[in-house]
Amino acid sequence: MSSELDGPRLAPANGGPADRLVVLVHGYGADGNDLIALGNHWRTLMPSAAFVAPNGPQRCDGNPMGYQWFPITRLDPVELLKGVESAAPLLDAFIDQELEANGLDGSRLALVGFSQGTMMSLHVGTRRVPGPVGILGYSGALVAPEKLADVPSRPPVMLIHGDADDMLPVQAMHAAAGALGDADFAVRWHVARGVGHGIDPEGLELGGRFIADCFA
Repeated sequence: MSSELDGPRLAPANGGPADRLVVLVHGYGADGNDLIALGNHWRTLMPSAAFVAPNGPQRCDGNPMGYQWFPITRLDPVELLKGVESAAPLLDAFIDQELEANGLDGSRLALVGFSQGTMMSLHVGTRRVPGPVGILGYSGALVAPEKLADVPSRPPVMLIHGDADDMLPVQAMHAAAGALGDADFAVRWHVARGVGHGIDPEGLELGGRFIADCFA
């Protein structure tokens, strides 16, 4: 496991200093290049934002060309919690470094995750102080919902999931949204009709507008 993370970055589209940071957290078997493309789509919405998409700390067991935040052998709650807790300090430290490099504090941060990256974003984002302005999760799940009562931060959350997802069924989104709502989070969700384990143009637009609105 790498002790330091790195990945592709996009400087603010307006050419000036960043006044906000969007961290894009990829899914199992992918890499930062997979999600930095979201930043390219959203730069017109947030021209003063810096975007960064770190690679996970481990080469992926199932795809040596990609990375993972932690191994997944099955969707077992105990295994998932162990995984996010093992990777969280690395992602947290990376976020701190990127905020410092851009001269920003933690209140100018948004987290965006896909699949395993959504698990990481929800876990890390709800435990940061100050918390991020918002968390956007695509095609993911919430790990250890029973621990939400103890988290120090409750940023707005948006979850987007395809109803044809055969890797993480859409029921995972509904379960996460329910648990977050029960824990007094402001949560919204969107089901992408006919979409599998991916992001469609509507989800891309909805997610970008959510993040932009969180910074407003």
